[in-house]
Amino acid sequence: MAKEVIMPALGMAQETGVLQQWLKAEGEEVAAGEPLMEVETDKAVVEVEAPASGVLGGVTADPGEEIPVGQVIAFILSAGEEVPTGPVVEPSEKSEAIPEENREPAPSAAHPIPAAAVESSPSGKLLASPKARRLAAEHGLDLGSLLGSGPEGAVLAVDVQAAIDRQAESPPVVPSAGPVEPASFVWKTMVKRLSQSWTQAPHFFLSADARADELIRWRDETQQRAEEKITYTDLFVMVTSVALCEHPRLNARWEGDGVALAEEVNIGLAMATDAGLTVPVVHRADRLNLRQLATRRKELIERAQEGKLEQQDVNDGTFTISNLGMYGVDRFNAIVNPPQAAILALGQIADRVVPVDGQPAVRPMVTLTLSCDHRAIDGAMAAPFLQTLVGFIEDPMQMLLSRA
Repeated sequence: MAKEVIMPALGMAQETGVLQQWLKAEGEEVAAGEPLMEVETDKAVVEVEAPASGVLGGVTADPGEEIPVGQVIAFILSAGEEVPTGPVVEPSEKSEAIPEENREPAPSAAHPIPAAAVESSPSGKLLASPKARRLAAEHGLDLGSLLGSGPEGAVLAVDVQAAIDRQAESPPVVPSAGPVEPASFVWKTMVKRLSQSWTQAPHFFLSADARADELIRWRDETQQRAEEKITYTDLFVMVTSVALCEHPRLNARWEGDGVALAEEVNIGLAMATDAGLTVPVVHRADRLNLRQLATRRKELIERAQEGKLEQQDVNDGTFTISNLGMYGVDRFNAIVNPPQAAILALGQIADRVVPVDGQPAVRPMVTLTLSCDHRAIDGAMAAPFLQTLVGFIEDPMQMLLSRA
C-alpha cells in the first residue's frame, strides 16, 4: 500500500517548510529510515528520512518550494504499484477550472443583486438622498460608483459612510522605489515571530552600565592559557548563565495562564546570516567551563554561517543574548525571542569618563539592556537579575564563588 510522504513539522510553531532538495530521484528505490529529502525550517536545514521502504513516486514538490506542514508531496510505492488517484486536498494548490456541470448556480431571484446607484430616475436624475450627496461631496466620492440600498437603488447616507470607512481602512498606495527583493524563508519567519512577540508580549526595558576592567583582564589571562579563541561573548554567556541560576524567574516563559520555569539554562546567541537572523543555542551553559563554551560557540557560528545548523542546535532555548558591540553600537533594545521571557542586549566595551573615588577617570564600560515580557516578569524581578549580572562583570570572582 502506498505510503504518503508529507511535509513534516520539525518545530512546535512551524507552519511551513521549504524543500531544499530530494536526496532520491523519482522512480528510485528507498529504504525506510534512509535520508529522503532536505527541509529548511525557520531555524535549520534538516534531513528527513523515508517513512517506508519502496519506490519514490508521485512527486509534486520542487526544490525551493515553500510547503504547508502536513501536505502530501510524494508517495512511497510498492513494486508495480500505481500512484493513488484519489483526491488530495493541498492548502497551497491553486483553484483549477471547474467543469460547467459542477459550477455553482448563478444568483437566483431569491437573492437579487441591489440595483446600482448609477441607475437614474424616470427624469434621468441620479437617485441619492441630500445627506448622501453632501457626505460624498465632502469626501470627494463619486456617487455613481456606489451601490445604493434605498428604494430603486437610491444612494443613502449609510452607503456613503460605508464607502468612507472602507477607504479609511485601505492602506495608501505607495509607489515602488524599485524592484522588491524577495525575502528568504528564514527572514519571513523571523518577521512573523518577532511581530507576534512585539504585539502580544508587553515589553519593558531596563539598562545598566558596568565597568569592564576585570572582564578584560579575565579574558586576557584566560586567553594566554587557552588554545581556543576566547571572546567577550563567551564571558557574557558564562556570567549570564550563573546569574540565571540565581534568578530562575528570568529563565522562563509565559504559558497563557501561568509562568513555566525552565529546567535547564540554554542560552541562545542571536546572530545574522545571509538568510536572516538565527539563534543557535548553547545548551546547559551553566555546566560548561569557559573553554567548552568557546568551543561550542565556535561550532555553532561556523555551522550557522554555512547553513548547516541541525534542529538540535536551535531547539529549547530559554534565554537569548544579542551582542552588537562588534559593530560599534553603545546600547539598543532587543525584541524578546518567543516563547522566552527575556533577552539581553549588549553594546560595545568602550572607554568613558566615569567617577572614581569622587574624581573623573577614564574606564572601559559596557551597557547592558534587558528586554522583558511583563506577563512573566516584573521590574522587581528583572532589576535584581541585572544587578547580579553587573556585579559578576565588575568582579568575576563573585561569579566563580557563586558557581562553586
